[in-house]
Amino acid sequence: APGGRCGRWARAPLLVLAWGARAALAAEGPGAAEREAGLADAAEPCGAEGWAQDAVPPGAAFVAATSYRGPGNNDTRSNKALPILLWWSGSLFPHFPGDTERIDCPRGSCLVTRSRRVARHRRTKALIFYGTDFRAYEAPLPRLPHQTWALFHEESPMNNYLLSHPPGIQLFNYTATFRRESDYPLTLQWLPGVGYLRGPAVPLAEKDEWRRKGYGPVLYMQSHCDVPSDRDRYVRELMKYIQVDSYGKCLHNRELPSERLRDTSTATTEDSEFMAFIARYKFHLALENAICDDYMTEKLWRPMHLGAVPVYRGSPAVRDWMPNNLSIILIDDFESPQELAKYLDFLDKNGEEYMKYLEYKNLGGIKNQFLLESLERREWGVNDMTLPNYLNSFECFVCDSENTRVKEEQEHKKSRGKIPAPRPRIAQFKHMGCPMPTPGFGSVEDLSGGDSWKEMWLQDYWQSLDQGEALTAMIHRNESHQGRFWDYMHEIFLKRTRQR
Repeated sequence: APGGRCGRWARAPLLVLAWGARAALAAEGPGAAEREAGLADAAEPCGAEGWAQDAVPPGAAFVAATSYRGPGNNDTRSNKALPILLWWSGSLFPHFPGDTERIDCPRGSCLVTRSRRVARHRRTKALIFYGTDFRAYEAPLPRLPHQTWALFHEESPMNNYLLSHPPGIQLFNYTATFRRESDYPLTLQWLPGVGYLRGPAVPLAEKDEWRRKGYGPVLYMQSHCDVPSDRDRYVRELMKYIQVDSYGKCLHNRELPSERLRDTSTATTEDSEFMAFIARYKFHLALENAICDDYMTEKLWRPMHLGAVPVYRGSPAVRDWMPNNLSIILIDDFESPQELAKYLDFLDKNGEEYMKYLEYKNLGGIKNQFLLESLERREWGVNDMTLPNYLNSFECFVCDSENTRVKEEQEHKKSRGKIPAPRPRIAQFKHMGCPMPTPGFGSVEDLSGGDSWKEMWLQDYWQSLDQGEALTAMIHRNESHQGRFWDYMHEIFLKRTRQR
């Protein structure tokens, strides 16, 4: 409807990807920002599917919400005056049992909710998305100029490669990812603290006795096969040159000794019996499911906790985080699986050399000041009830950022332009920026045309780029309906076809 409220979006400034647009609207006079956000006339729905079709005021629940017992502040505003943060990915909403909560953060307070009925309200300043759940074809449209988008994504890059391309990550204004460069880094999410690394190792004599019983020097335990890192292809080749005991579904060649240990829930928790069993192995193959800087999981930290040596492939920058210069073995330091096997065999037969990889467990053995300082600065805890979790902490980061932005916009408006408007904050490629998947062993050219890994992950990676470009184009053109997403995808496909 060109003359309706939806039609006005076609004439709106192309600032919807930025967060300074509201200041630009102030020049239109009182109520302009509200009208531009679709709040002035609730009778004209123009949101996408999943949005509340009426601009419903916050209501009683948003006024009477119980205060969150967070770090606290001196904010005396009532709930009805606070900015609202909407968890668009409601399943991650970190407050129970209700749908709405007041949070009192260092720089000010906010109301947080998972109720989408306030998605278009003028006080709803930020939408928080979970990266694994974010789909370009389901994004809320039109994107409102007075709102920022915040991304929380601590999981594998394989869960959403859209975020590894500039058009995808630059949809967001705030980020919390595993990358140290993100606005709120979650890099050490799997490391409870320095004490976790100092846990005692199984004595070398006991590990050697384990070997004499017929167990291999190397453990592999994976049941998630066919992943972007293509780890099974490498391990399969390594198995030709050294004994690898594989207990999971991937490359399975040995049974765990009891039904209880075979229970997958035991393997995914730090069960004492399970941990005691795997601690007897000298080496653990620790291959992440995807390759990206700073993406490090329990596959790396758990063996170090137990005193096994990780044979690692994952974050290319992993050395930056290690307790000292000799604590893990990097697969990519070796020209071939055969060369790696020779080195593992050497360490297996030379206990003194092997034990050098565990010296970080000794008193004063953790030398890496960057690691120690990063743990010291971390505001959230891992399995620590005395500290907030990272969801609550990121929530406060967004709340503080939005309160700062609102204050700066008010100062800009009151000064009649003498004070500059706040600069738009846009996520950078390095906030995620994971590379294209490559084969675990060999090159892409060596793979057959029907290789399942090649067909799945390379296609997924590049289609994610197209999806990011399509959604960006829709936002710039102020599209209101998600259903047109596939039209935009078709346009991109035709464009790429013509370029070949």
